[in-house]
Amino acid sequence: MFNRQLPLLAVALSAAALTAAQLESHKAGSFEDGGDTQVSAMMMFLGNTEKVYILDKSEGNAAKFGDFPAMGAVYDIASRKAETMAVSTNVFCASGMHLPNGSFATFGGNGAIGKGGNVSDITYPGQQYAGLYDTVYGDYDGTKAIRILNPCKDGDDFSSPNCQWFDNASLLSMQSQRWYSAAEPMGDGTVVLIGGFTNGGYINRNYPNVDPATEGGAANPTYEFFPANGRQQQTMQFMIKTSGLNAYALTYLMKSGKMLVQANYSTILWDPLTNEETDLPDMPGQIVRVYPASGANAMLPLLPENNYTQTVIFCGGIYLPDDQWGNYSWPFADTWAIAASKKCHTITPEPEDGSAVEYVEDDDLPVSRTMGQFIALPDLTMLVVNGGANGTAGYSTRTLNTLELPFGMSLASEPVGQPAIYDPSKPKGQRWSTAGFDTSSIARLYHSSAILLPDASVLIAGSNPNVDVNLTAPFPTTYKAEVFYPSYFAAATRPSFTGAPSTLSYGGDPFDLKVSADSYSGSANDAADNTTVVLIRPGWTTHAMNMGQRSMKLNNTYTVNQDGTITLHVSQLPPNPNLFQPGPALLFVTMSGIPSNGSYVIVGSGNIETQPTQAASVLPASQRLSGVTGSGSSSSSSSSGKNDNTNGATSHTGAIVGGIIAAIAAVGILGAGFGIWMARRRRAAAQQASSLSYPMGTAPGGAGGVASSARAGGPGGLRSSDSSAFVPLSQANGSTTWGANASSLSLNSPYYDDPRTASGEFDPYHQNAPRMSTNQARGPY
Repeated sequence: MFNRQLPLLAVALSAAALTAAQLESHKAGSFEDGGDTQVSAMMMFLGNTEKVYILDKSEGNAAKFGDFPAMGAVYDIASRKAETMAVSTNVFCASGMHLPNGSFATFGGNGAIGKGGNVSDITYPGQQYAGLYDTVYGDYDGTKAIRILNPCKDGDDFSSPNCQWFDNASLLSMQSQRWYSAAEPMGDGTVVLIGGFTNGGYINRNYPNVDPATEGGAANPTYEFFPANGRQQQTMQFMIKTSGLNAYALTYLMKSGKMLVQANYSTILWDPLTNEETDLPDMPGQIVRVYPASGANAMLPLLPENNYTQTVIFCGGIYLPDDQWGNYSWPFADTWAIAASKKCHTITPEPEDGSAVEYVEDDDLPVSRTMGQFIALPDLTMLVVNGGANGTAGYSTRTLNTLELPFGMSLASEPVGQPAIYDPSKPKGQRWSTAGFDTSSIARLYHSSAILLPDASVLIAGSNPNVDVNLTAPFPTTYKAEVFYPSYFAAATRPSFTGAPSTLSYGGDPFDLKVSADSYSGSANDAADNTTVVLIRPGWTTHAMNMGQRSMKLNNTYTVNQDGTITLHVSQLPPNPNLFQPGPALLFVTMSGIPSNGSYVIVGSGNIETQPTQAASVLPASQRLSGVTGSGSSSSSSSSGKNDNTNGATSHTGAIVGGIIAAIAAVGILGAGFGIWMARRRRAAAQQASSLSYPMGTAPGGAGGVASSARAGGPGGLRSSDSSAFVPLSQANGSTTWGANASSLSLNSPYYDDPRTASGEFDPYHQNAPRMSTNQARGPY
């Protein structure tokens, strides 16, 4: 059992701390300027109530961290300004997930690349396509990297290691290279990592597809756990069955502990502990929803009224005949000229009544959409943003028959700038609406992202269907963010409440929230009858997905008080951690469809472990009181709600990573490396960093010590096709094509605490190696 023993510190912020920008009115259905993100927002996650963290691939961003183009940034929600952060390994098309204590991890990525997306100028010995480190962009091989971040808040020292990414693959890495892998947490907080490329391009296959298991070494059909705790990766047959169209497989943990996994047009229910697969029906019409078709997908809100039945919705994507999907190099179809799907389908993998599992056709999208993205809202509706009406995700220099693409490198066209709302509570035929929604003028296509903010607005950013920064392409690299305000911002009054806990449990005693009298107008009894408490995890967003996103309505009763306040008696989560896995979330009070600001909470123990459970909460009966009314405004104008309790949890990055590494070391993987790391941390704090020195060597694992050329398919798993298949994308996804010596590199390069002067070993903690800080060059960290 992996127990971090991390302290959770509740930080109370008063309503007076809200800035003027947070209190100003906003027009419902509108977009506002969200500021500049510094790096194009390929990936985002909400770190806490103040900060959003942003990640980008290694490319020529004008914004720098130290001497190199930045790959990361931290975005301040109140000021709408971003500052660059140190990220050392190439995070291009990684996966990511929250951890139970509120930290976040990213997994894998691409090899080191340089200008134009070309392979880095320093490669692994004897492997011209295996990027190790680039001296111009300053990025290291990220294909096996695990990066850990403890989100920080105003008042913290963001130059401190405690607020920076831990990004050192010599101490913490996956068993396999994984690029475009899936990540899904289990009920104990362990993260399951599924599939991915080891190198590749547009889709994860050669054509004809004669080696569906490994594609000559470029595909990874395995899964592994983080933390592994001694468990070795295993082959997953579903990843072989769906070969070619299984990048970023769509995964959802079910209440049984099994997972819904969808890729290509196939679907299974899978037990990650036993590796047993149960076939479920194929996607109707063979519509593809995984990358690069990139249909919108999400679990619908979990409701006590139906015993928290888990239903997943898929919308959009695209159908192409199998041969038209092409191969690693490019699509064979001219995708930008082909309409995306409008179809939506739902599936309930574990029906409460034991009925047969089937896909059910739902209402069509208002318009065709690829790369659309669902955002769970606290009024229990689902917002779809971003995407295009034609084509797919990805970029290329050509297709089979078209040598010059009409939209630069983009494989999609006709951006869809108008959001749409899906309301699962409405009758079929009435579930979609775009009423009152503006249309953004900013194209949000490949590499766009969106995330729910604590005030219940939505941050939208990114878009970059280009191999490197291109500000003049038809669909350029985009740094401008927007904030979208859903319809409930038309309310003159938004609820506010006090009493939010900093942690929630699985079962156990209920807790009380007190809603202020100025949160509503009219009858207090009516307001209380129409009040819900909603828990939302915004997730980790990339490629039209929010990994880990869930929303749940908690049971509540109420007591109406003579002074107009309403006391809500709220249940803890159901005593099943598989329904809503442990980790950070936002707690909202929603009155007649109008949400409060969200309060930050940690669900569960904060540790990766079997979560403690108790009997389901028992609530007192509701108490009504005649003649009591609220003092809030009843007119329809925009306002922003407030809470007097915005809780936060903080923890120490050293403790986080130390706990992870200690657990892995217990099974003989990392030994004493963490102690060395801590000693080097302390020593480095007293030393001046070099801004230019990047000691390199010829030993494997130089990019933080990871031997990146280890094959997912085992020894001898090399590509059967030659590197010419990657030429059109040699500036992009072909940057990790492996050479004939790939299998000869050691998985466990030695670590030396003392400076190595007579050895080719790369020592990331050489006394003159640059360290991470906000004013120094990004070093080999």
